[in-house]
Amino acid sequence: MISQNDINYARILIVDDQPVNVELLEYLLNSTGYKAVSATTDPRVVAGWHAQHHYDLIILDLQMPGMSGFEVMEALKPLEPDGWLPVLVVTAQPDHKMRAFEAGARDFISKPFDPIETLMRIRNMLEMRLLHARERSYNTRLEQTVRERTAELQRFRSAMDATADAIFLLDADSAEVVDVNDGACRMLGYPRTEMLGPSTSRLGLGAPADLRAHAERLADYAAAVGPSRSPELSELELMRRDLIAVPVELYWQLLQRPDQPSVMLGVARDISERRQAEELLQHMAHYDSLTGLPNRTLFYKSLGDCIGLAQDKSWRIVVLFIGLDRFRSINDTLGGARGDELLRQFSNRLVQRVRIRDTVGRLGGDEFALILTMSRDQQDAVNAANEVREALRQPFELDGHQAVLSASIGIAMYPDDATDPETLINYAETAMERAKQAGRDNYRFFTAGMNVQVLARLDMELALRRAFDNQELLLHFQPKVNLLTGAVAGVESLLRWQRPGFGLVYPAEFVPVLEDTGLVVRVGAWIIDAACKQIAAWQRDGVGPVRVAVNVASRQFIEGDLEQEVRDALARHQVAPELLELELTETALMSNAERTITVLKNLKAIGIKVAIDDFGTGYSSLAYLQRFPIDKLKIDIAFVREITTNPNDAAIALAIISMAHSLKLQVIAEGVETRAQLEYLRRSRCDEIQGYFFSRPLPPQELGELVKSGRSVPPAPGTASQPAQTLLIVDDDVNVLASLHRLFRRDGYQILTAASPTEAFELLALHAVQVIVCDQRMPVMSGTEFLSKVKEMYPETIRIILSGYTGLESVLDSINRGAIYRFYTKPWDDTQLRDNIRLAFHHYWLMHGSGKLAGQPGEDVTALPTLQDVK
Repeated sequence: MISQNDINYARILIVDDQPVNVELLEYLLNSTGYKAVSATTDPRVVAGWHAQHHYDLIILDLQMPGMSGFEVMEALKPLEPDGWLPVLVVTAQPDHKMRAFEAGARDFISKPFDPIETLMRIRNMLEMRLLHARERSYNTRLEQTVRERTAELQRFRSAMDATADAIFLLDADSAEVVDVNDGACRMLGYPRTEMLGPSTSRLGLGAPADLRAHAERLADYAAAVGPSRSPELSELELMRRDLIAVPVELYWQLLQRPDQPSVMLGVARDISERRQAEELLQHMAHYDSLTGLPNRTLFYKSLGDCIGLAQDKSWRIVVLFIGLDRFRSINDTLGGARGDELLRQFSNRLVQRVRIRDTVGRLGGDEFALILTMSRDQQDAVNAANEVREALRQPFELDGHQAVLSASIGIAMYPDDATDPETLINYAETAMERAKQAGRDNYRFFTAGMNVQVLARLDMELALRRAFDNQELLLHFQPKVNLLTGAVAGVESLLRWQRPGFGLVYPAEFVPVLEDTGLVVRVGAWIIDAACKQIAAWQRDGVGPVRVAVNVASRQFIEGDLEQEVRDALARHQVAPELLELELTETALMSNAERTITVLKNLKAIGIKVAIDDFGTGYSSLAYLQRFPIDKLKIDIAFVREITTNPNDAAIALAIISMAHSLKLQVIAEGVETRAQLEYLRRSRCDEIQGYFFSRPLPPQELGELVKSGRSVPPAPGTASQPAQTLLIVDDDVNVLASLHRLFRRDGYQILTAASPTEAFELLALHAVQVIVCDQRMPVMSGTEFLSKVKEMYPETIRIILSGYTGLESVLDSINRGAIYRFYTKPWDDTQLRDNIRLAFHHYWLMHGSGKLAGQPGEDVTALPTLQDVK
């Protein structure tokens, strides 16, 4: 027996290039009673040390710089004449284990270390080593006896030891092991002497009684058939010394000789690799290779099993379909490797957030799904959806880059929505798409209405595919007007669909389907050709040359050949290149920047103009304005809609105009619907406008007639026929407006009156106003609020409050911020008020003439209001 004292004082050497691993193993051994533990991080000294100290156990890392663990074992072999290396290898790579055993290692431990398993393997190895040392002086008489009993089989010893398979020789009468080969020792980790005798049950070969019965069957079979070979092959698991099962393929053969004991020869072949391959194939068939989560196949099966259980338990099953928002843009920007790492990190977060009984799967791409088992309350589904969204809140660290994502989640329930896995997942995906359409980063439950919409979308997709063959697509054209000349400067082509049974369908309804299905590439090529064809038709019909702008989708750059499509269309219809203009969004420009620059430069070289559509809603970067060959910017309708009333929109529009002109670019404002918007843009030096104020989109014939008619926008309000001084009076009391109009009419001003701030903003856009007199208390917006906005949009105006409201706090604040020039109270003194308004005009022209604006830094302090004016 090996005593505990022998174990405690066994000489142990730890070899690992990682100091943290060395420290961990030293602590583990020292704290459990081992007294003679040494360590090194340099594998090159191991052989020399072992020759000097004769270690009982060497714990050896395989992957080390300078000298690998395999090279260390080769250096140790000359020091162990009988080839028994006291080496316990350390590896994090399972495929290196077999190679390590072939190199002479006796056992292995895996990284990261499991303390209990590590100590068990170390103790087993020490016992093996100490027993091996005693084996050299083992009872030779027993060995001689064994040799005598197996004399006839000794000639097979060389062949037995040469094979990699494990060979067992059993006495057929007693079922005791009389000999084994080296392959059996390597396979099961025992020295030969420990496997001899009554050890078949312990080794996993079978109970002695079963083996004896099997020997009798083999004898009967041999007597009946002739060859003494096993008629059957079996698979079982043998047990290693460290209690790890080894799957083997085993067959038995009965060796019978006259006047000699019968011997059973068992040959066991290790099928671990085959089992692992089978398990790997099984795993690959059911698990996602990137994230390790169940794939679509296994997820559907798991959902089916959950539904079957839910039917018996009266449970609800909830499916959450998770789509990552804008993952494609991050993947394109940072590269596929970082995109894969993001998916792995997200899957880990997802697994940590859900309950143990819930199922997580990856259905493909950036789509994941959850199966939740609930009782009745759907709040659990809401909580789970919020947990998923919360999992995305923290940025993902991707090799020095940070990425932030959100998720859109669709929720479907069993049995409320569907009772089979496929329909349930389809409904959850439908709900997820609705969540994306609603703005992303939220969740939606499935409803029957969603399913109706999906079917309608599918029907629209099929109808769009037929539209090409049936010539159902057509173009309408909306004029663009030059604000300097007032005449039509060109048109924008707008796609329409004359769908049978539905009438004219507008782009907002079907363009998203074109983009999702990829049909937008074919449609884009058709639009370019149709636009060139129409330009040629107008020239033949006497309308004259009309410049047509065509919208280009980002996918046309990625998937199509835009340059060749444009060249072919121009040549096919004999159209001058300067009559074709391309309108691109900022996103389309940046989808593949370098290729886009090359294509646009080639097209511009032949005369094609390029405009940026919806400017201000995308990247809005000066960098790309300098890099790309651009001719025009189109101010998005979002900034034009409230340009006369919203100071922020007005400031953005003015900034775009100023910036574009400084870069020698023309500016087009789209969505102009009122005369006030038109005049404000004209005074702001915008080059062209487009919108319903001048014309809606027209069919080709009507557009041609409009161009022939020479129709233009109204001229700007002239200055020759109107007084030089314009006074705007704003008051919701019509009697006050009438009284003030009569009072100031005698002074020769052009007087404008407005009963609300909205009406006043429109008049300010239409006319050049110098002085504004405004009431303080008005519905919707107070006088000080109105004049504060006026200050931002028309800072040169002189702004006066005339009110019966005596609260001074807001008025004084506005005065101090420069929004109000004077404040007068009602009722007023006619003479004094007329004098003060004349002084206001005088102040305006004084400041205007000197290049200074009222209320701005640097003006004469004597012109500022005093407390005496606040009466």
